[in-house]
Amino acid sequence: MVNQNLTATEIGFTHEDFAALLDKYDYHFSPGDVVPGTVFSIEPRGALIDIGAKTAAYIPIQEMSINRVDSPEEVLQSNETREFFILTDENEDGQLTLSIRRIEYMRAWERVRQLQAEDATVRSGVFATNRGGALVRIEGLRGFIPGSHISTRKPKEELVGEDLPLKFLEVDEERNRLVLSHRRALVERKMNRLEVGEVVIGTVRGIKPYGAFIDIGGVSGLLHISEISHEHIDTPHSVFNVNDEVKVMIIDLDAERGRISLSTKQLEPEPGDMIKNRDLVYDKAEEMAAKYREQLLAKQQGATAAAAASAEVVAEEDIPPAAELDEDIPPAAAAELEEDIPPAEELEEDIPPAAELEEDIPPATETEEDIPAAIEE
Repeated sequence: MVNQNLTATEIGFTHEDFAALLDKYDYHFSPGDVVPGTVFSIEPRGALIDIGAKTAAYIPIQEMSINRVDSPEEVLQSNETREFFILTDENEDGQLTLSIRRIEYMRAWERVRQLQAEDATVRSGVFATNRGGALVRIEGLRGFIPGSHISTRKPKEELVGEDLPLKFLEVDEERNRLVLSHRRALVERKMNRLEVGEVVIGTVRGIKPYGAFIDIGGVSGLLHISEISHEHIDTPHSVFNVNDEVKVMIIDLDAERGRISLSTKQLEPEPGDMIKNRDLVYDKAEEMAAKYREQLLAKQQGATAAAAASAEVVAEEDIPPAAELDEDIPPAAAAELEEDIPPAEELEEDIPPAAELEEDIPPATETEEDIPAAIEE
């Protein structure tokens, strides 16, 4: 029977030895590490997490999610095991501070970088507006839409709660900048149904010294002052008024920059008709656009042919003339090659005279003599 009255000295293992053993096998935790932990106590404004340290780590409620959290139970459950980010080193009580928000934050930036690389279109609801534009959330990150990239007739204040298609303009984690464009998303979608050389009807929505902005089916295109007429124009105001309905031709689609370039100059039957006889320009628009497309096609085919001809010239230059190839064979070598071919008379000496060949063939009579007489009978 085991003696239960053994002293610590007899056992040979003291409290100090036990503490030293804990120190020896204690893990070293550093801020920035991501470690597994188990929730063992939920408090009103945080939770205690067992990550294997001597003292339970603590996660405050504001670090539980990238989104707003009103109660720890919205995110954590007792005995749940998950990853935690070590936010700060041990305090005076030896306790570490943890974060889930920081993990979600890093993964969110990684995701939006991937979406930008794929040139993806995302959707998000506007949750606030300010003087400069509108605020949205993408993967939990706060994004900004500049006012110049909001393409809608509604006042900005009425956009709150509205779901918008968006494209990425800037993704910069270091500067904490996530900038998006509503206009570019709409233009890209519209561009999929538009073609260069196509005539469309639009409405003048704004006039600037450099041109007029034309609304074509919910997206804005620029009719630059230089593309209004072949005749000189001092200002677009002398030709158009806001809300005028106009017929224009698309001359460029820039999906990457979200821009549509328009022209009425290319639709003029005669230079200056947009100023002198606008109705004639609109009546002849389809006819002039067809000529424009033919010229554009001819120009493209000419460029293709020129590129092909240029490629052939380059290929021919790589092949040296026949004279140059001959020069590569030294005369001495050519002579040596000729010496290897024996004269015709030497070749003939190796062929025996016809008479000698005939001697090897026995006369027909000798062959007949080899046939036994019995057969003849």
